Amino acid sequence: MHSSLIGLVAVAAALASPLSFAHGDGNHTSAPVSQQGNQGHGVVDTPFGRPGNPAQVARTIRVDMSDDMRFSPAVLNVKRGETVRLNIVNKGQVLHELVLGTAAELQAHAEAMRRAPGMEHDEPQMVHVKPGKKGDLVWQFTEAGEFDFACLLPGHFEAGMVGKVVVR
Repeated sequence: MHSSLIGLVAVAAALASPLSFAHGDGNHTSAPVSQQGNQGHGVVDTPFGRPGNPAQVARTIRVDMSDDMRFSPAVLNVKRGETVRLNIVNKGQVLHELVLGTAAELQAHAEAMRRAPGMEHDEPQMVHVKPGKKGDLVWQFTEAGEFDFACLLPGHFEAGMVGKVVVR
Protein backbone atom coordinates (compact mmCIF):
# COMPACT_ATOMS: atom_id res chain seq x y z
CA MET A 1 0.00 0.00 0.00
CA HIS A 2 2.76 2.45 0.99
CA SER A 3 4.74 1.87 -2.24
CA SER A 4 1.55 2.33 -4.31
CA LEU A 5 0.92 5.66 -2.62
CA ILE A 6 4.51 6.77 -3.25
CA GLY A 7 4.18 5.75 -6.90
CA LEU A 8 0.91 7.65 -7.25
CA VAL A 9 2.45 10.77 -5.68
CA ALA A 10 5.48 10.50 -8.02
CA VAL A 11 3.26 10.30 -11.10
CA ALA A 12 1.13 13.22 -9.88
CA ALA A 13 4.25 15.31 -9.25
CA ALA A 14 5.62 14.52 -12.70
CA LEU A 15 2.33 15.44 -14.34
CA ALA A 16 2.20 18.73 -12.47
CA SER A 17 5.67 19.70 -13.75
CA PRO A 18 5.61 22.47 -16.39
CA LEU A 19 7.29 20.24 -18.98
CA SER A 20 5.37 17.05 -18.20
CA PHE A 21 2.59 17.53 -20.70
CA ALA A 22 2.43 14.76 -23.29
CA HIS A 23 1.68 14.70 -26.95
CA GLY A 24 -1.59 13.05 -27.89
CA ASP A 25 -2.36 12.03 -31.44
CA GLY A 26 -0.34 14.64 -33.30
CA ASN A 27 -3.26 16.95 -33.99
CA HIS A 28 -1.32 19.95 -32.73
CA THR A 29 -0.81 23.31 -34.25
CA SER A 30 2.54 23.93 -35.85
CA ALA A 31 1.89 27.64 -36.17
CA PRO A 32 4.36 30.05 -34.64
CA VAL A 33 3.70 31.00 -31.04
CA SER A 34 2.65 34.43 -32.27
CA GLN A 35 0.01 32.92 -34.55
CA GLN A 36 -1.17 30.62 -31.77
CA GLY A 37 -1.93 33.73 -29.76
CA ASN A 38 0.29 32.24 -27.05
CA GLN A 39 -2.90 30.40 -25.98
CA GLY A 40 -2.98 31.41 -22.35
CA HIS A 41 0.77 31.53 -22.03
CA GLY A 42 2.05 34.77 -20.61
CA VAL A 43 5.66 35.66 -21.30
CA VAL A 44 7.43 33.49 -18.77
CA ASP A 45 11.19 33.55 -18.35
CA THR A 46 12.90 30.18 -18.23
CA PRO A 47 16.58 29.32 -17.72
CA PHE A 48 16.84 29.13 -21.53
CA GLY A 49 14.86 32.27 -22.46
CA ARG A 50 11.28 33.24 -23.25
CA PRO A 51 8.80 33.25 -26.12
CA GLY A 52 10.01 35.84 -28.61
CA ASN A 53 8.25 38.73 -30.26
CA PRO A 54 7.98 37.93 -34.00
CA ALA A 55 8.52 41.63 -34.79
CA GLN A 56 11.96 41.39 -33.17
CA VAL A 57 13.26 38.30 -34.99
CA ALA A 58 16.91 38.90 -35.89
CA ARG A 59 17.20 35.82 -38.10
CA THR A 60 15.63 32.53 -39.05
CA ILE A 61 17.35 29.20 -38.49
CA ARG A 62 16.07 26.18 -40.39
CA VAL A 63 16.11 22.91 -38.45
CA ASP A 64 15.31 19.67 -40.29
CA MET A 65 13.92 16.61 -38.50
CA SER A 66 14.13 13.14 -39.99
CA ASP A 67 13.07 9.59 -39.29
CA ASP A 68 16.69 8.64 -38.60
CA MET A 69 15.93 10.43 -35.30
CA ARG A 70 18.25 13.37 -35.89
CA PHE A 71 18.04 17.14 -36.11
CA SER A 72 20.07 19.02 -38.71
CA PRO A 73 21.82 21.10 -37.62
CA ALA A 74 22.21 19.48 -34.21
CA VAL A 75 23.95 22.54 -32.75
CA LEU A 76 22.51 26.07 -32.96
CA ASN A 77 24.66 29.11 -32.14
CA VAL A 78 22.88 32.28 -31.03
CA LYS A 79 23.79 35.51 -29.28
CA ARG A 80 22.51 36.31 -25.81
CA GLY A 81 19.38 38.44 -26.14
CA GLU A 82 18.82 37.40 -29.77
CA THR A 83 15.32 36.53 -30.90
CA VAL A 84 15.31 33.81 -33.54
CA ARG A 85 12.68 32.06 -35.58
CA LEU A 86 13.30 28.32 -35.68
CA ASN A 87 11.81 27.12 -38.96
CA ILE A 88 11.35 23.42 -38.26
CA VAL A 89 10.87 21.06 -41.19
CA ASN A 90 9.77 17.44 -40.74
CA LYS A 91 11.36 15.58 -43.64
CA GLY A 92 10.19 12.24 -42.27
CA GLN A 93 7.11 10.05 -42.46
CA VAL A 94 6.17 10.23 -38.75
CA LEU A 95 5.27 13.02 -36.32
CA HIS A 96 8.25 14.79 -34.72
CA GLU A 97 8.59 17.72 -32.37
CA LEU A 98 11.18 20.17 -31.11
CA VAL A 99 11.11 21.00 -27.40
CA LEU A 100 13.53 23.54 -25.90
CA GLY A 101 14.73 23.08 -22.33
CA THR A 102 17.50 22.20 -19.97
CA ALA A 103 18.90 18.67 -20.08
CA ALA A 104 17.26 17.87 -16.73
CA GLU A 105 13.85 19.20 -17.82
CA LEU A 106 13.93 17.29 -21.09
CA GLN A 107 14.95 14.07 -19.33
CA ALA A 108 12.10 14.46 -16.81
CA HIS A 109 9.62 15.22 -19.61
CA ALA A 110 10.79 12.18 -21.61
CA GLU A 111 10.33 9.96 -18.54
CA ALA A 112 6.83 11.35 -17.98
CA MET A 113 6.03 10.62 -21.64
CA ARG A 114 7.09 7.00 -21.24
CA ARG A 115 4.78 6.65 -18.21
CA ALA A 116 1.79 8.46 -19.71
CA PRO A 117 1.84 8.61 -23.52
CA GLY A 118 -1.11 10.20 -25.26
CA MET A 119 -1.65 13.19 -22.99
CA GLU A 120 -2.19 16.58 -24.62
CA HIS A 121 -0.02 19.65 -24.12
CA ASP A 122 0.80 22.93 -25.77
CA GLU A 123 3.69 24.94 -24.40
CA PRO A 124 5.41 27.93 -26.01
CA GLN A 125 8.85 26.22 -26.03
CA MET A 126 7.70 23.33 -28.23
CA VAL A 127 6.35 22.73 -31.69
CA HIS A 128 4.89 19.55 -33.19
CA VAL A 129 5.32 18.99 -36.90
CA LYS A 130 3.42 16.43 -38.93
CA PRO A 131 5.23 14.47 -41.66
CA GLY A 132 6.16 16.64 -44.63
CA LYS A 133 5.08 19.84 -42.87
CA LYS A 134 6.81 22.88 -41.34
CA GLY A 135 6.38 24.74 -38.07
CA ASP A 136 7.91 27.84 -36.50
CA LEU A 137 8.98 28.62 -32.98
CA VAL A 138 10.01 32.19 -32.10
CA TRP A 139 12.29 32.33 -29.06
CA GLN A 140 14.46 34.91 -27.33
CA PHE A 141 17.56 33.42 -25.70
CA THR A 142 18.10 35.68 -22.69
CA GLU A 143 20.87 33.82 -20.85
CA ALA A 144 24.33 32.73 -21.98
CA GLY A 145 25.09 29.03 -21.73
CA GLU A 146 24.34 25.71 -23.35
CA PHE A 147 20.77 24.52 -23.54
CA ASP A 148 19.10 21.59 -25.22
CA PHE A 149 16.31 20.64 -27.55
CA ALA A 150 14.84 17.24 -28.27
CA CYS A 151 11.99 15.27 -29.73
CA LEU A 152 10.28 13.71 -26.72
CA LEU A 153 7.84 11.47 -28.55
CA PRO A 154 8.19 7.93 -27.19
CA GLY A 155 11.35 6.29 -28.54
CA HIS A 156 12.68 9.38 -30.34
CA PHE A 157 14.59 10.89 -27.39
CA GLU A 158 15.96 7.46 -26.50
CA ALA A 159 17.15 7.04 -30.10
CA GLY A 160 19.23 10.21 -29.80
CA MET A 161 16.93 12.84 -31.32
CA VAL A 162 18.54 15.68 -29.38
CA GLY A 163 20.39 18.91 -30.10
CA LYS A 164 22.11 21.79 -28.36
CA VAL A 165 21.72 25.57 -28.36
CA VAL A 166 24.91 27.49 -27.56
CA VAL A 167 24.15 31.03 -26.39
CA ARG A 168 27.13 33.43 -26.19
